[in-house]
Amino acid sequence: MKSFKWIYEHVQEHRAGEDIEMLLPQPLAASELAKVADDRILSDMMRRVFRSGLKHSLVDAKWPEFEKAFYGFDPDKISLMSDEQLEALMQNEKLIRHWGKIKSARVNALMVTEFARQHSGFAAFLADWPGDKIIDLWALLKKQGSQLGGNSGAYFLRMVGKDTFILTDDVVAALKAQGVIEKKPTAKRDLQKVQESFNQWQQESGRPLCQISRLLSYTVGW
Repeated sequence: MKSFKWIYEHVQEHRAGEDIEMLLPQPLAASELAKVADDRILSDMMRRVFRSGLKHSLVDAKWPEFEKAFYGFDPDKISLMSDEQLEALMQNEKLIRHWGKIKSARVNALMVTEFARQHSGFAAFLADWPGDKIIDLWALLKKQGSQLGGNSGAYFLRMVGKDTFILTDDVVAALKAQGVIEKKPTAKRDLQKVQESFNQWQQESGRPLCQISRLLSYTVGW
C-alpha cells in the first residue's frame, strides 16, 4: 500500500495545472452537523433513496412535491403513517411511484426517531460517530433503515456533511491497485481492510476521509 504522500504527489503529477484543493469536498464540523434538524436529515436520507438508480436532477426537481406528501419529512408524523396512507401516495403522479422506496420512508423515520431520542437528535448521533469505524455506521444504516445498502448509506452521509469515504468504482479500482483488496469489498473482512487503510492515510495526512477518498479516485479516474 502506497503512502498518502505518494497518492497526493501522483494526483499532482496527473492533474498538473489544476488547483487540487478546490476539487476536494469539505465535511461539516461535528458541532455544525449536530445542529441539523431531524426533518432535514430524513429529507436528505429519502432523497438519496429515491436518487438511487435515477438521474439526480429528476429526483431533485420533484422533491418539493415529496416534501408536501411526506409532511415536510417530520419523522414523528411519517412513523405514524398507515399502510393505506403510504399506498395512497402511489396514486400521486407528482411523485416517483416506487413502492419499495415509498414504504421505506416509514422504516427510516422510525430509525431516526429512535436514535434521536437516545442522542438528542439523529444528527448528533451521526456527528458523534467515530470516523475510524465508519463502515460500522454504514452497516447500522443498512440494518436499521431501509433502502440504505450498497453505497446509499455512504452517499447519504456525504450529503448531510458527515465525513466518510465512498466506494465508487474509481476508489475500488484504486484500492485494488494499492493491493488493499482483490475485489469489490462486500464482506466485513474486506471492508475492515479498507477502513484500516483509510485510517492509516488519515493518520499520515490529517485530512478528512472524504478528501482521501476523492484523491484516491483521482489516481485512476482519468
